[in-house]
Amino acid sequence: MQGESVQRVLIYRLGSLGDTVVALPALYVVQRAFPAARRMMLTNVPVHAKAPAAAAILEGSGLVDGYIEYQVATRSPGELASLRREIRAFRPQVLVYLMAARNRQHLRRDVFFFRLCGIRRIVGLPEGDLAEPLYDAETRMWEHEAARLVRCVRTLGEIDIGDPVNWDLRLTPAEEQTGREMLTQMGGMPLIACGPGTKMQAKDWGAENWRGLLTVLSQEMPNHGLALVGSEQDAEVSDYVSRDWRKPVVNLCGRLSPRETAAVLKHAELFLGPDSGPMHLAAAYGVPCAIAYASRSRRGHWFPIGGTHQVVYHTLECSLCNLEVCIEKQKRCLTSISIEEMRLAAMQAWRNGQVRRAGS
Repeated sequence: MQGESVQRVLIYRLGSLGDTVVALPALYVVQRAFPAARRMMLTNVPVHAKAPAAAAILEGSGLVDGYIEYQVATRSPGELASLRREIRAFRPQVLVYLMAARNRQHLRRDVFFFRLCGIRRIVGLPEGDLAEPLYDAETRMWEHEAARLVRCVRTLGEIDIGDPVNWDLRLTPAEEQTGREMLTQMGGMPLIACGPGTKMQAKDWGAENWRGLLTVLSQEMPNHGLALVGSEQDAEVSDYVSRDWRKPVVNLCGRLSPRETAAVLKHAELFLGPDSGPMHLAAAYGVPCAIAYASRSRRGHWFPIGGTHQVVYHTLECSLCNLEVCIEKQKRCLTSISIEEMRLAAMQAWRNGQVRRAGS
């Protein structure tokens, strides 16, 4: 067994909600490779009020036993020395590198730092064909980030990213109960979930669009309740976009932890939103998603995982800009998405989910 003599593993993964969720299959690979080891995650202190820490997503899952946090992009010699001391105190025998692709200079710098921390074995360095997602010319889609991460750790074991068990956050009974309690006013009626908020201006489809979509869907799906999810900062816009929903509405923004949000989303028949953390949570639990997706990144690379979703993605000459704020083009890749396109996408995603449920 490759994990028999390993007692301490350090997992390097930065990011917030979506970044953590898409790493779940790779984290399962690590757990199965080193089942008896203490697995610590080296991650960042949250950089945004809407960006939860990795611990808020993974705590209780059993995939990670603890966390070492630092300020992302720090260049302070004192902070780096303190971080090095903390890592050396943990004495990891293996580093699992679950990071996005980096240029050679940054990769060499990271390897040098971890060698200074006393780590001799590093798994998952994104080199060669691991540095970028693969491209499928037939589908014109890029490899999902979850699949790329799994390729990075394939020396530790194989895993099926299509198997729902490898996306399970292992919610506690208390978290599951909270999810049910938040939906009691629905009276058992089927649920639509919507997370219109985003921390990134370039991904924001706009409150008027979301309100228009929900108004039209309320007429087409008159027997469904609506749950709004997101951070506390999303509560006001969520109230606004849901004003015309005809059946019960519950605004849960800021009231739940990410894991409790997942417990609510599990009950939904459809999720609506932009490219966001809640989108990845919903997809992880097999909820069909209809997404207004900014084409700032590659088609498919960060899409919701699974085959029931409908992602509206417009390719323009300015696509793949990777901008967080789009002023010059005024978010044309998003503003060119019509309410009718999203209505059709929502109804198709919902039908896909119904077919899948009927066949399960």
